[in-house]
Amino acid sequence: MGKYIVKRLFAMALTLFIIITISFFAIRLIPGDVLGEGANPELRAAMRARYHLDKPLVEQYAIFLRNFLSFDFGESITLYPRRPVFEIMAEKIPMTLVLNIFSLIITIPIGIACGIIAALKKNTLADNAISTMVVINVSVPSFVFASLLQYFFAYKLGWFPILLNLKAAFMSPAQLWSMILPVLALSFGGIATIARYMRAELFEALGSEYMLLARAKGLTQMQATVRHALRNSFIPLCNIIVPMFMNVLGGSVVVERIFNIPGLGSLMTGSISTSDYYLTIAILFVYSLINLASVLLVDLSYGIVDPRIRMGGGKTRE
Repeated sequence: MGKYIVKRLFAMALTLFIIITISFFAIRLIPGDVLGEGANPELRAAMRARYHLDKPLVEQYAIFLRNFLSFDFGESITLYPRRPVFEIMAEKIPMTLVLNIFSLIITIPIGIACGIIAALKKNTLADNAISTMVVINVSVPSFVFASLLQYFFAYKLGWFPILLNLKAAFMSPAQLWSMILPVLALSFGGIATIARYMRAELFEALGSEYMLLARAKGLTQMQATVRHALRNSFIPLCNIIVPMFMNVLGGSVVVERIFNIPGLGSLMTGSISTSDYYLTIAILFVYSLINLASVLLVDLSYGIVDPRIRMGGGKTRE
């Protein structure tokens, strides 16, 4: 197990290096001048020297890589001039984490419950209603739900604020109330995904031979479902639930802009639109790190959910 984790961590480090390298050259090769065309020539020269933009691209990459290995991603150029990028991100990450954690708190239990109900009530009105909900939620992007919720429940009905309440204290009741619509917008797609997989896995488990054996041993249908079918159905869900945090992070990029949430997503779009090189690369690094870590957690969770699974090619004893 330990050997397997070491190998995966090495693979993660190599993957991050490749992602950072590709990101650096891709962002730098985008047409345009980050300093603008109308800036004072002396100021332009000083700025280009400060951020090494006056050097060849390969030399810029060597300087960036050296700083990166010392955990220094540089300073913001345009959005927050001369401020370290990790200092900026440290201010934005808490809001994004709160938004996504609340979304997952809603998504996971509701999705699992809908999947269980649909499987146990197959081909009934409840199953048809949940299946319809799944199709709609999977087909419609989160930013479309965000716009619809904002229009009907905030603008038309006035039940919620149109934008996030930034005047209220962080995590205060007033701010949490204004966060309900973006949280719901991020939750619909995840609920549908979990419900769809849970329904399929549980329905297959209910018709398996070990369920017949459990019933033959005297267990009721409910006892056999809870003790055996549900547990076996949760194993494939690990591959869905753990990476879902990363998927929600990706969806929140646009949703944060719609609701004016000062999180990592809005910072990402702002840094790209203003060609803030170092800030963009730092955010991509964080997103990539979370994504790779979630993949590793998926692999490790298989051995936790099902003890029969062993990592790293180890043999199980009979």
